[in-house]
Amino acid sequence: MEYIWATLIIFGLLVSQVLQLFSAPANWVAVGLVAFWKWLYPESMGWDFVILIAAIAGIAEALEFGLQIWGAGRYGATTRGNIGGIIGAIAGAIFGAPFLLGLGALIGALSGAYLGCLIVEMPGRSNAEAFQAAKGAFVGKALGFTIKIAIGAVLVVLSIPKVWP
Repeated sequence: MEYIWATLIIFGLLVSQVLQLFSAPANWVAVGLVAFWKWLYPESMGWDFVILIAAIAGIAEALEFGLQIWGAGRYGATTRGNIGGIIGAIAGAIFGAPFLLGLGALIGALSGAYLGCLIVEMPGRSNAEAFQAAKGAFVGKALGFTIKIAIGAVLVVLSIPKVWP
């Protein structure tokens, strides 16, 4: 029975990372699956491992937002523009989710970061400066998203040997 559960959990870990494409909390789903495995089979790993991967998932979330802020700032966004980009990314992911079988969430998050920053930067700045700042929010969001996916892959790779009996 242990092999059946292990196979299901590993399959769940792999499938959880597909959720990244839908801007869903894929890394936290992976942490939850590992914690569930630890609860089912306490001898398989220590809680320190579960805490470690939860910390790594938290770092991935912070990097995603931090890189968006860094990208926008590097391209000249103000604090106001950064906040607009973050709010735009969240709103874009939510409103884009129903489209393209859920993949609209990714497109919505990226375009929302761009538009959110642009809309907030337009008053009081030249068009060129506002478009440049919005480009930075987009680039930062894309980079942060890419890093988050890579870290999610690391979480899965680290977890599989702990789950397999």
